[in-house]
Amino acid sequence: MALTVLGIETSCDETSVAVYADGRLLSNVVLYQVIHERYGGVVPEYASRAHMRTLVPTLNLALEKAGVTLKEIDGVGVTYGPGLVGSLLVGLNVAKGLSVGLRTPLVGINHIEGHIFANFVGEKGPALPSVCLVVSGGHTQLVLIKALGEYKLLGKTRDDAAGEAFDKVARVLGLGYPGGPAIEKAAEAGDPDAIAFPKSFLEEGYEFSFSGIKTAVLYYMRELPEEERRNRVADVAASFQKAVVEVLVEKTLRAARETGARSVCLAGGVARNKKLRDELERRARAEEVEVFVPPPEFCTDNAAMIARAAHFYLERGQTSPLTLAPAPSLNLAS
Repeated sequence: MALTVLGIETSCDETSVAVYADGRLLSNVVLYQVIHERYGGVVPEYASRAHMRTLVPTLNLALEKAGVTLKEIDGVGVTYGPGLVGSLLVGLNVAKGLSVGLRTPLVGINHIEGHIFANFVGEKGPALPSVCLVVSGGHTQLVLIKALGEYKLLGKTRDDAAGEAFDKVARVLGLGYPGGPAIEKAAEAGDPDAIAFPKSFLEEGYEFSFSGIKTAVLYYMRELPEEERRNRVADVAASFQKAVVEVLVEKTLRAARETGARSVCLAGGVARNKKLRDELERRARAEEVEVFVPPPEFCTDNAAMIARAAHFYLERGQTSPLTLAPAPSLNLAS
């Protein structure tokens, strides 16, 4: 049965709506909130208010770009957690209104699972089972994808997510927000071997920890004479980035070896980092492991991944009740 699905993503500060129909992404509109840059991080109240102002216009634009009308929508998928509760509420309430008004099914999607489905928006996805590194500002997890809809959580961060560490280190270095792109750019002019920052849990299990390296950068910069700090920013950025990437890549490939996975894949905003993508592909090639990396536009928060996931569940006849509530601390079932 042909299905045309509308996806809504408002878990944090991106307002996004997409339309997906049977293997084809018809539209994916993402509106970024630049107001948070001046505060060095997302302000939840501002984020939810911006979603209230922009979600309906974004919805209309997504439908226009897709060339479909609301009457042609067969189901509505929406992120219901994890995320900022106020932001989630806006998207969830609009999705429920559409579901009632159009008399069409509602499908609540776990944001982490949405990131996993970013690997399957196109015609070809990673061979399964696959080990997926979900790495963003709020999450760092290794997930074994046994089959679509069937996952095992292998490990996650014990403290800061990798993206959160990038943001905090960027603040220490005076590089602004968001920290990931800022550090990546600064690192281009630096020596990645200049400073040996700690690599926590590199030889242990599948869990991560990035608070130690964040603190090490802070102390390193504090101990430098003030006149030298600016001259060391590029080297610190490059050395920090190398240390984080090495831990992420090593643990991902180890998980693939030890679980017998057929492939590895990336998901989440930090997956846009070129050093991470290149290093994972280089190391995986040497071990003859297939790597799948989504296009950069599907790594950050977007509704295409939500629409794709909702399409999968609708095909299986799985829907959500209108009583579905936001779950800001939602976990990925294992």
